Amino acid sequence: MECRTIDHLELFTDDADKAATELCDAFGFTVHGQGGPDNGVQDRRSVLLRQHDIALLVTSALSPAHRADEYVRRHGAGVAVVGLAVDDAAAAFAEAVARGAAPVSPPVVLERDGAQVTIASVEGFGDVEHRFTSRSRADAPFAPGMIEEVAAAPADSGLLRTVDHLAVCLPAGTLDATVRRYRDVFDLDQTFEERIVVGSQAMESKVVQSRSGGVTFTIIEPDTSRAPGQIDKFVRDHDGAGVQHIAFRTEDIAAGVRDCTARGLRFLSTPDGYYTALPERLGEVGVPVPTLRELNILADRDYGGVMLQIFTESRHDRRTLFYELIERRGARTFGSNNIKALYEAVERQQAAERD
Repeated sequence: MECRTIDHLELFTDDADKAATELCDAFGFTVHGQGGPDNGVQDRRSVLLRQHDIALLVTSALSPAHRADEYVRRHGAGVAVVGLAVDDAAAAFAEAVARGAAPVSPPVVLERDGAQVTIASVEGFGDVEHRFTSRSRADAPFAPGMIEEVAAAPADSGLLRTVDHLAVCLPAGTLDATVRRYRDVFDLDQTFEERIVVGSQAMESKVVQSRSGGVTFTIIEPDTSRAPGQIDKFVRDHDGAGVQHIAFRTEDIAAGVRDCTARGLRFLSTPDGYYTALPERLGEVGVPVPTLRELNILADRDYGGVMLQIFTESRHDRRTLFYELIERRGARTFGSNNIKALYEAVERQQAAERD
């Protein structure tokens, strides 16, 4: 089984139209499709958003029978489905179930104008399912019969290119078993691990990735021998494991930050001392330090090159979902120093909200 890329993410929310509008306003997504009672889908309302290789399906339940109803009541809005692009969704489903995955939805073939889309789902982590997706041709519609495509700006507009990775928070004691399951069931490889200490709290992190590099999960659990921290808070407020943030890759992070800021999106701030120490720590990173300081962009370097990244403030009611912009200039990992800086910045945001 080869999970090639993230085909799409489906976010469950209590108001699909409102959430879709917010994503379009903040990040420059455009509406490319809609589904609901108007096209015979009675139990939900969905809006399909696109930008380059990113596809987001935003769904709200119109009936208690739809899974989004229970999901939102338990977790609040969040990522409920990770669509995995594979060569043959039916074969991937059968293989995953044979390897121990719990089935959610058996293979279904959707067809229009000679183009076929096959989808089938298994359980992932927490209440998040993985939807194997295969398309008979590149220009196949997203989900014919379920989503009606609508006229929109080309998907090749905008500054965001693809989903770089998803950060997943788990309850304590479940990290190793989850990573092992991704290796054994989904054929992902563990590529990185580290222990992150922020003040009196600590967390363990491991990265699993498809061999193509197109599917990456950064998976984190809290260290309960230390003081409770942000991961404990996520698991409590989200009521279990879930996606903490979605990282969108861009080829020009400075332009991306300026564009999103002009749209009203707020990013986490970084202390000035971080930038004072940056030249000695990293050397030249390709963007002038004054620009990084102005825009609060973090920088780090690994064996492959430089990465530049920034994290949004959370607009989520429970503060359990936020977003990242990341530009990779050869870097393959996730910026150990930046992860610590992220959690320190989140601490400052939470402290400010308490005051």
